[in-house]
Amino acid sequence: MQESQPPEHQERLRLVVPSRSDVLLRNFTEVVGGPLGFRAAPGVVSPGIFTVERVLILLTVLAALAGTLLKGYCRANGWESPTQFYATCYSDFPELFRNRGLAEGQFPIVASGSQFEYPVLTALIAGVTAWLVPGTGVTNARILAYFDINVALLAAATVVAVLATARMTSRRPWDAAMVALAPGIVLAGTINWDLWAVALLAVGMYFFSRERLVLAGIFIGLATAVKLYPLLILGAMLLLALRTGRFRPLLTTAVATGAAWLAVNLPFAVANPSGWAYFFQYSADRGAGYGSPWFAYNLLLNRLRGQELGADAVNLLSFGLFAAACALIALIAFTAPRRPRLAQLAFLIVAAFILTSKVYSPQYVVWLIPLLALARPRWRDFLVWQGIEGLHWAAVWMYLGQVTSAGSSQHNLDMPYYVLAVAAHMVAVAYLMARVTWDIYDPTYDPVRRHHLDDPHGGPFTGAPDRFRLNLRTPADPGARRKAASDA
Repeated sequence: MQESQPPEHQERLRLVVPSRSDVLLRNFTEVVGGPLGFRAAPGVVSPGIFTVERVLILLTVLAALAGTLLKGYCRANGWESPTQFYATCYSDFPELFRNRGLAEGQFPIVASGSQFEYPVLTALIAGVTAWLVPGTGVTNARILAYFDINVALLAAATVVAVLATARMTSRRPWDAAMVALAPGIVLAGTINWDLWAVALLAVGMYFFSRERLVLAGIFIGLATAVKLYPLLILGAMLLLALRTGRFRPLLTTAVATGAAWLAVNLPFAVANPSGWAYFFQYSADRGAGYGSPWFAYNLLLNRLRGQELGADAVNLLSFGLFAAACALIALIAFTAPRRPRLAQLAFLIVAAFILTSKVYSPQYVVWLIPLLALARPRWRDFLVWQGIEGLHWAAVWMYLGQVTSAGSSQHNLDMPYYVLAVAAHMVAVAYLMARVTWDIYDPTYDPVRRHHLDDPHGGPFTGAPDRFRLNLRTPADPGARRKAASDA
């Protein structure tokens, strides 16, 4: 006879265990004794000191150490071209520290004549961390110290992102292990400050899932002050607001987002208008960047002696394709038989932005990792995608070693292979978008909704009935059916 659970355990939910629910992980656990036994009750029986969050923090720290070790050659020998590309240890931190006045104590944007090509909060982080570096002048020791300080802070930001991802749902905290162990973060997380935006957005989404909308907006606004992509989350909220008819959560979050962004940007804009506007001007005027499909397309045109796309043409095409992709995502949101989850729509929008943008730096992969962990926590697809992104990451450095540094020919990557790496990255992201879209139209394939959850990240939209939905299946005219039957 089965014993009943103690009263204090009856209100606690069982956790979804990946070694049980994920086919790939279930097979991998055979080397350590197989998946978790069915007599175990994660979330009900105390795990002792090894709680889910403590294990996730440990995994994140180990991954951060692995990422630092990958930069070992440059940490020991300095960040110089072409070796920093061939050793795959390039980082923007040393370049910006010695070439943007940070080593001389100039604060980005505020200093007279400062030209810093990043948003305000990124400039603030860059300037404050430069103040923490002891000594004066541009020396290898100071460059290394600047790199190490920023890497340590990025590791802390990653821990915050992992914990926020784990806490967004009460039953699936282990999905955050995708973020903790992501090869993309290990390889590219220390290139730039993008993980700050990832962490702030994850916290904002956590507060939104708890219906603390003002705090959600504040953190989304701060994330947008680091990188612009977190603003796209409001697009996903807009689609859910239109589908459910609940506009107040969207308005509250959007107003708080705008207020937080203005609070950070306004002092810099007043202190140095030209320095503050440089990021926006630089973003608008620049041409196709390394890693983007537009840059790869121009390389092919150059090889075929065709007319390359200029900055204006790339801007127009990039914006037009992104707008078309957003329209298609909106159609998906309004025609799906069941309201999509917030994370699913957010992933689709950010992925569409990445595929159509005129710039795709290798570190942009970290934008999608937490969103995919929330939208489609399936390890097989995740690891295949991460493997392809790893190949793209390596191809970028090998190609840069050739075109910018005139390095040794045996280490160079010829143009066709670089273009193939870019194409593979695009196909992998598009495949994930297709899988998420499939889950939206058939929730029985959705790993989250298969466990009797509606939208653990949706906050005020969770469980909301439909107010607006497009039905593309129009019933046949009864008269036409009768005529067809009589003709038969």
